[in-house]
Amino acid sequence: MTGRLPSRLVLWFIGLLCVALLTLFLVCMTTQNQVPWQVMSLQNFRFFSDKNNSISLKNQPSAENELDTELGQNSLQKSDVQNSLRKSESGNEAKSDQANSITISLKPVAKPTETDFFGDWYATDDFPSQTNCPNNIRKRVPQTQFAEMFLHNIPVLQWAKHFSPEEYQRLSHFSGAHGWGSVRAEVLNSSLAILNRTANQMMFDDWENRADRSDCVRCAVVGNGGILNGSRKGKEIDEHHYVFRVNGAALTGFENDVGSRTSFYTFSTNTMRNSINSYAHLGYRGPPISKETRYIFLPDHDRDYILMKAASTHTAIDQGPERSKKPPTYFGEDVTVEKFKIYHPDFIRYLRNRFLHSNLLKTSARGIYRPSTGAVMLLAAIHTCDQVDAYGFMTPDYTLYSDHYYDKQRHEVHFYANHDMRMEMRLWQELHKAGLINLFMRR
Repeated sequence: MTGRLPSRLVLWFIGLLCVALLTLFLVCMTTQNQVPWQVMSLQNFRFFSDKNNSISLKNQPSAENELDTELGQNSLQKSDVQNSLRKSESGNEAKSDQANSITISLKPVAKPTETDFFGDWYATDDFPSQTNCPNNIRKRVPQTQFAEMFLHNIPVLQWAKHFSPEEYQRLSHFSGAHGWGSVRAEVLNSSLAILNRTANQMMFDDWENRADRSDCVRCAVVGNGGILNGSRKGKEIDEHHYVFRVNGAALTGFENDVGSRTSFYTFSTNTMRNSINSYAHLGYRGPPISKETRYIFLPDHDRDYILMKAASTHTAIDQGPERSKKPPTYFGEDVTVEKFKIYHPDFIRYLRNRFLHSNLLKTSARGIYRPSTGAVMLLAAIHTCDQVDAYGFMTPDYTLYSDHYYDKQRHEVHFYANHDMRMEMRLWQELHKAGLINLFMRR
């Protein structure tokens, strides 16, 4: 018995070895043609894993520290990007080629560099000038200190042609008014697709048909500053080809000082609603409504695109804070899509980066800072009009006037963390001295 034990152990060991080798062979056969574990294909998306589960967009600059906007709107989620881009191909399934794909990388999000945060690169728009004005602003810029910062082919307005998966990837890096990072691709594509008329593409869409057309487009840009109270500039303002107004532009009872016409009303959904709530006691009920009035959204959030689409198609708002059972009537019940325009986010970021690069960008307010709505309006006029007269903007003697021209009691000028009004005031002075605008001042 004891002499046979070693041979039995040897045979038992050989048997186990054979079973192990057979098992290994079968495993190799079943896994020979599988995709390596690092890459898993899911239509337009490829996911790369490592031990960190942070999400960043591959093939574009790293995301900002704060993707949430001023009102805490939604940041991009992996599933949102996937589902939205599937629907952004005009109802067809998203293409699978890499040129139109978004890659999501499961890697730590690097702290953005200054270049990544500011994104001083922009789309171009070779839209021809609508006039042959011999001495327009664009021709005077090269002789001023603004020559290096001024871009002549920056798109001021966005419309249907500007949406594409590639552009969505690029602009999703920037949040708030500076990009598309706070807007789902599905919302953006369906809203911009409506802006496909000639009137949505150009600022002065009725210029060719105007009876008072001349060699140069003359614009009055009217802020709401208290300096206009008692100014009696109303008639002078209304004599311009176009009159720009902003936010709580209360006109009734103030026509002698600020005029009565409104060609362009600049606003965001947030600033418009705040104006309606704040100035209801003055009889202000919303944006001015007239045959000539066009409405220019400054899109801070997805709610701006949603409101524009609902108003222009006369449909109810089915999502967001403005959700309604009936179509919105802010702009009149018979408003058409030709009445709407939207500033391009590249234009807003360009203004922040080059004209109003505030010290607030070095503070904790950097994530919410942007040029004021009035500043965007005035700088948009400088980039489109031939001649600009600015009224109601802050001047160095602002302490002598109330905050707004329509204040029933005197109020000091308010300053907010998301704007740098003093820097804007200095910019208006510099533009005035350079001869690019004519700024109304009392002293």
